[in-house]
Amino acid sequence: MEDLDIARACADLADDKKAENIRILDLRGLSPVTDWFVLCSALSAPQLRAVRDHIDDEMKARHGQRPLYKDGSYDSQWMILDYGNVMVHILTPEKRDYYCLEELWGDAPEIPLKEETAFDAPAEQRTAKPARKKPAAKKAATKKPAAKKTAKAAPRKKTR
Repeated sequence: MEDLDIARACADLADDKKAENIRILDLRGLSPVTDWFVLCSALSAPQLRAVRDHIDDEMKARHGQRPLYKDGSYDSQWMILDYGNVMVHILTPEKRDYYCLEELWGDAPEIPLKEETAFDAPAEQRTAKPARKKPAAKKAATKKPAAKKTAKAAPRKKTR
């Protein structure tokens, strides 16, 4: 699996768990540490944990990729999964604003999260299929009036 494919897979997995503001940065030639950054935001500690665990588990299960290193506790608001040439950073919006990793690596080009497919192309470039005719709607059954309920007679008082 190529490094960019790993980065895109991690970004897709983060999206599965509703991570926000997902970005892939190409650091080749800019960083001696890694070639790709995947940055995403998680809004709470439980979501931070869910995103990290989902990426970790699914990269192992689907692609046989295990991180070389994991860093950050659930309370730290910043977690890292290190796949060698791909580093995944999961941060709360507050930590992300504070550390400004996108600005720190401002020279790094941003990569689209997925390659454009025919479905993603502008509408005028897509070949449209004719719409299928929908079957005629069935007539609704006529409703019958509900049966009237008769009130029960009140129990009689016993006299002595």
